[in-house]
Amino acid sequence: MINVAVIGVGSIGKHHARIFSDLAGVRLAAIVDADFPRAEEFAHKYHTTALKDYRDVISSVDAVSIAVPTTFHFSVAMDFLEQNKHILVEKPITSTIEEAEALINEAEKRDLVLQVGHLERFNAGVSLISSLVEKPQFIESQRLSPFLGRGIDVDVTLDLMIHDIDIILSLVNSEIADIRATGARVLTENIDVAHAWIEFENGCIAEAVTSRIANEKVRQLKVFQHNSYLNLDYQKQELTSFIKSDGAVRKEIKKPEEKEPLKEQLISFINCIQDKTRPLVSGHEGREALKVALKISGLVNHGLS
Repeated sequence: MINVAVIGVGSIGKHHARIFSDLAGVRLAAIVDADFPRAEEFAHKYHTTALKDYRDVISSVDAVSIAVPTTFHFSVAMDFLEQNKHILVEKPITSTIEEAEALINEAEKRDLVLQVGHLERFNAGVSLISSLVEKPQFIESQRLSPFLGRGIDVDVTLDLMIHDIDIILSLVNSEIADIRATGARVLTENIDVAHAWIEFENGCIAEAVTSRIANEKVRQLKVFQHNSYLNLDYQKQELTSFIKSDGAVRKEIKKPEEKEPLKEQLISFINCIQDKTRPLVSGHEGREALKVALKISGLVNHGLS
């Protein structure tokens, strides 16, 4: 039995608590939130202990799920790593590359699991399209959302685009040669819309468009490669492919098996702890996605200055 605590039960953390409370081989030892009445609400719901200070739970757990604001990721995660606890930290891994590298080094020194919550890697549609990608030539991603007022403490590149950056990096086995980007601050003091153009050394090009002020929600990933075009619609959970074979183009529509990505992510985290294996999205992948997201933010902000 692995004892787990959830640190932060906001819009994402509350679902971590829900899933851990019903996961085989796991005991939800505590729910921690600086808003203690909120911690109590979910602790009562899932029959566990409510705490206000995460330091009070360190000695009682084997692992934690950290879903606090990004600026606190490093300090909270490091406190647990230094006490030999396994970590699942929501994306982005940290606010800076230096912080990310410090967490990676600490986890590796202690042989601990450090997993980053890039949820879309556990999306069944992403798994399906990844299995069909061989040598992509052009990738186009769209992640548009109406304004919800959440995640606005950071640029949209770190809140939303970083999902697509991580997926693109996982599909293209090459170093980045160049990045260009533009965007705007519209409804917040941070970047609300961003458009990035990423060129890889192997010739592949990726275009990522992200907005949190769109009229409607759009989630699409398109991959173009020799003799095939793949189009994943996240919302419909539908993959449309056009494949050229023997001089003819064949269209196929596939619907992957329905699974809850967050549940799959948390199961994977527990399996990594039990089997002593590396996560699908370790600290290293989290750091690389953060590096690109920060570069894009820097380019956009430079253009706006």
